[in-house]
Amino acid sequence: MPGFGPFHSFSEALQAACPFILSKPNAVAGHLRDRDPRLAFRASTEYCAWLYYTPDHLYEMSMLTDQSAPDDLVSGKRSCILPAVVADARYAPGELKYIFALHNHPFGGPPSPGDLRFTDEMARMHAWAIETRDSKVLLSIIAFFSMSGDAENPTCDGFYQYVPATRDMLKWARADKGWTRETLGTVTWINTTTYRLDKKPRR
Repeated sequence: MPGFGPFHSFSEALQAACPFILSKPNAVAGHLRDRDPRLAFRASTEYCAWLYYTPDHLYEMSMLTDQSAPDDLVSGKRSCILPAVVADARYAPGELKYIFALHNHPFGGPPSPGDLRFTDEMARMHAWAIETRDSKVLLSIIAFFSMSGDAENPTCDGFYQYVPATRDMLKWARADKGWTRETLGTVTWINTTTYRLDKKPRR
């Protein structure tokens, strides 16, 4: 993505990606949901991109796409089709390591079953755990959200994270010094289109 990064840590990249993606047209529509649900759906757009790790030990973001699934209008859902691989002419395809599938949720909710299925599929195609120069990072899907009523200047209030390797669903909220983390539970599939979150026992 021209003008974005690169970054020396994925934390820095997430801090920058959240407001960048939420600032795109119609990326936030929660303020319209109670007033006019149909308008909210029509006025909402999901954007998605890969955050990946390069041989130069830097974190880069791919170009954004807003291509939706063909059945969005019928299903009443919003989606964003993210290509499985990134074309970065500076590196051979096998040299890139895929870290996070990034997207926004216009209404602020957690990842959908479709999001989780996509991430599970990507975890089979790419590595579940990525070794970087500083640490091991688990491939995840990230859903940024804003609680702002100002669609022109939305705030970045946090993101949901689903980790296929552990099946953990996490919620990160904006704090004075970074993010606060809440473990919502582990994902258990009820059927092919529905999941539940099972709380982990406290130790």
